[in-house]
Amino acid sequence: MQHSKTLIVAMAAMLAGVSAASAEIKIGITMSASGPGAALGQPQSKTVAALPKEIGGEKITYFALDDESDPTKAAQNARKLLSEEKVDVLIGSSLTPVSLPLIDIAAESKTPLMTMAAAAILVAPMDERRKWVYKVVPNDDIMAEAIGKYIAKTGAKKVGYIGFSDAYGEGYYKVLAAAAPKLGFELTTHEVYARSDASVTGQVLKIIATKPDAVFIAAAGTPAVLPQKALRERGFKGPIYQTHGVATEEFIKLGGKDVEGAIFTGEAFSGAEDMPADSPFRKVKARFVDAYKAANGGASPTIFGVHLWDSMTLVENAIPAALKLAKPGTPEFRAAIRDQIEKSKDLALNNGLSNMTPDNHNGYDERSAFLIEIRDGAFRLKQQ
Repeated sequence: MQHSKTLIVAMAAMLAGVSAASAEIKIGITMSASGPGAALGQPQSKTVAALPKEIGGEKITYFALDDESDPTKAAQNARKLLSEEKVDVLIGSSLTPVSLPLIDIAAESKTPLMTMAAAAILVAPMDERRKWVYKVVPNDDIMAEAIGKYIAKTGAKKVGYIGFSDAYGEGYYKVLAAAAPKLGFELTTHEVYARSDASVTGQVLKIIATKPDAVFIAAAGTPAVLPQKALRERGFKGPIYQTHGVATEEFIKLGGKDVEGAIFTGEAFSGAEDMPADSPFRKVKARFVDAYKAANGGASPTIFGVHLWDSMTLVENAIPAALKLAKPGTPEFRAAIRDQIEKSKDLALNNGLSNMTPDNHNGYDERSAFLIEIRDGAFRLKQQ
């Protein structure tokens, strides 16, 4: 593990084209490159090499560490990056539970934190701690409300629920449970499972026993295949809805025919090819894909790599103005970056259209919730 972590750091520093000692702007990254969140963290670790190496005429150095999907390790990484490397910006982590401890660390050090996790609780409600945190993944409530409205339009009245037994899953359940009565359907179950579980047979049998019209799975990455596969194997033929956390080729490859037809509300990245030719989302995706392929031998990226790329896009957009106000490596520069990110307006990202405000450090609305369907083994934009 130590060897892998060292390689990530060495690779990032080398590709930045400058040693840590001479770098003007330093970016510290902690991500779940191993452990239960590796399906998210691995694509992010491969994205480091594609990140911009110069912004506003200043060289950029990236320090990337593996937190092993462990909140304690993530906190240790963040403190190390701040105390030893004196980074100007923190990015991380890949998972909501792993990112939560970083909020206090960012606030204490007055360092901008760009989280790559999904839950709204990372940036809301706004307070003195969260004012240092920004999140590029659209809030769960935006995605959950949008998919809830779509489910209601289909006429479903009874919807089974199963999700992760952590902040990600419970965040979705909370929004859907509150919205369901208003939308005209009920959640018949509240089943949960851990990301590392190997079976959900008991939970699935309970869901099927309620005779639902559809099932919603609040999970992410390849572990989200488990309940969908179990439902199909036990004869459930109704619609199955997932979250934007499944938007990876690995999910489709592992799930095969069992995940065909799954529907979720996702980011612009997943459906960009089906958008008009002049869509700004097609352009930002092309820029990311080209940079990623150039840095990774032609391999294609995933949505999880997008979260790191978009985090740096927000930082990149803020740095030129921040450089006019303060020097890198100072508290004033960190504060200036925070302030400039908060002024981001109509910035097209792979995740959606970003409009930050002092009260909203996610910056999206329903316009950034795109209906995506797995069709013929690919993610396609679904017409509503």
